Amino acid sequence: MSYLKQYKEKLVSAEQGVSRIKSGDIVDYGFFNGKPVMCDQALAKRAEELKDVSIYSAVTLPPLPEVAKHPGSFIYMDWQWSKLTRMIDKGLNNAYYSPILYHKAKGLYEYFSEDPSVRSFYYNDKQKTKDVKWYTIVRVAPMDEKGNFNLGPQNSETLAKLKLCDEVIVEVMKNMPVCAGGTNEQINISEVSYIVEAPDDHVCYELISPEPNEVDIKIAKNILAYIKDGCCIMLGIGAIPNQVGRLIAQSDLKDLSGHTEMLVDAYVDMIESGRMNGSKKEIDKGRVAYTFAIGSKRLYDHLNNNPVYSSNSVDYTNDPRNICKISNMVSICNAVQVDLFSQVNAESFEGSQISGNGGMWDFVMGSQWSPGGKSFICLPSTYNDKDGALVSRIIPSIGVGSITTIPRQMVDYVVTEYGAVKISGSPTWMRAEKMISIAHPDFRDSLIKEAEKFKIWKRSNKK
Repeated sequence: MSYLKQYKEKLVSAEQGVSRIKSGDIVDYGFFNGKPVMCDQALAKRAEELKDVSIYSAVTLPPLPEVAKHPGSFIYMDWQWSKLTRMIDKGLNNAYYSPILYHKAKGLYEYFSEDPSVRSFYYNDKQKTKDVKWYTIVRVAPMDEKGNFNLGPQNSETLAKLKLCDEVIVEVMKNMPVCAGGTNEQINISEVSYIVEAPDDHVCYELISPEPNEVDIKIAKNILAYIKDGCCIMLGIGAIPNQVGRLIAQSDLKDLSGHTEMLVDAYVDMIESGRMNGSKKEIDKGRVAYTFAIGSKRLYDHLNNNPVYSSNSVDYTNDPRNICKISNMVSICNAVQVDLFSQVNAESFEGSQISGNGGMWDFVMGSQWSPGGKSFICLPSTYNDKDGALVSRIIPSIGVGSITTIPRQMVDYVVTEYGAVKISGSPTWMRAEKMISIAHPDFRDSLIKEAEKFKIWKRSNKK
């Protein structure tokens, strides 16, 4: 049968595509820009007839999922807590976080599929195993002449769940960039149950990184001092990592390479400036490997059919055993707070989940295993609370209800606008001293007093 004939036979409306889903079933949405829109809206319209349908996604991007507006009918779970998920949880108290090591996401889906009883218990223990069906709905690029749908800029764990679930629904988006050249980046029409077409005007969500302020620029400059020719760069999300990329593009560094979880606009800057050519990499030479991309239209256009980039599943990009194969690996990640023991909180604030671990653990570990590699955890030294008061992000200890994302044993460098300090290998008193040295001056005396209470401050230290 021709691919075109199969396409026509499997083409349905969104309403028809989700019509088989029943109460208690599992529905995996595509992550990032792979989240379905048409099918989500159609499924939400069935809210009155459904109960306890488990919806799994990650980094929920606009528009707001319609199913999340119906807490009695749908249970919304996020593998990586995002801003939109925080809105869902705050308004409806119907969202839950699933903390994982991101490099294991693909393997977890394979584990769930091995034993139906495990799958049923994990997702919804109220249902009998035989009654639970598992659907995966993802947005994809248009079918090519070989009958393949490219997964676009959200490879991640997608193919694993597409191949392991009971039914696959793809929502074809005309403007989805084709991101090839790596591993597990496409699915064939023979493996698809139903096809739904999105309107022609639907596009990828644009995430425009905020312009860096003076503090961001100082932090980025403190990191740049440690980057040398031939380094491989991993950038996380946010103004600081993007500013590092901008500074690199404006520098005289050469022969840099990229290997990252999230691809952001700064990589376009580094590549177009000629600073990043991948010539020194031991693996994926000449190419930037990544597992998902979120950014501007400029980034998506640059990705489309561009062999400079290599789209890979997350078990490849994020496994520390792969990361460490690259010499001089430099990972740059953000944090919310770091305490005097050098414990890092990168996902909670005042006891509330605000983000997720994502691949932070993976790259903090992998970059330190890399020959000549370094891991940088960066944060502004302060923030202003709701009343405008200045509050230190360097704190005595991680508070009750807050999360330690990176334990102190794994921390390499911590960076604020006041400097970069090497933490690994330091005894507790030295960690406290180093952390206080990069805290805002207004808080250093009080932090010294707290360090004394914890007995991690030497009397011989200069006060």
